[in-house]
Amino acid sequence: MSENRRAIYPGTFDPITNGHIDIISRASHMFDEIIVAVADSEAKKPMFTLEQRINMVKAATKDFPTVKVIGFRGLLVDLSDELEANIIVRGLRAVSDFEYELQMGYANASLKKELETVYLMPSLEHAFVSSSVVRSILNFDGKIGHLVPAEAFKLIKCVL
Repeated sequence: MSENRRAIYPGTFDPITNGHIDIISRASHMFDEIIVAVADSEAKKPMFTLEQRINMVKAATKDFPTVKVIGFRGLLVDLSDELEANIIVRGLRAVSDFEYELQMGYANASLKKELETVYLMPSLEHAFVSSSVVRSILNFDGKIGHLVPAEAFKLIKCVL
């Protein structure tokens, strides 16, 4: 019998975007289970609370039967041990993402050599979408409905 291929897709998801959903969709075809791990990440001073972000991700991924959503604090390598998952999924939009993600991948591998990082590029239509772009638009009451999943958009409207 083959081993369950479980992958972790970590991030702050502040808020979750259509680009994130694109990566989750792609990864769900590659792995048996995707655990979307929403980082507490107080250092980044998120716009939304951890609970709000978890709820947004859960709502946006409700139609993905192999996706589980959790919140976490601490090191990703510790979470991977806890979840018995040695694959990390990360999205790359641009060259600027690559440099940061490469450093993080190497740092994680230095802490746990069995940990593999898989990098996925979003579809071209989502390549410019980031949580920080969405937050910037929100700060000026701009329209974000085309950038975030409809389920998350409903929750964002309730919060703001």
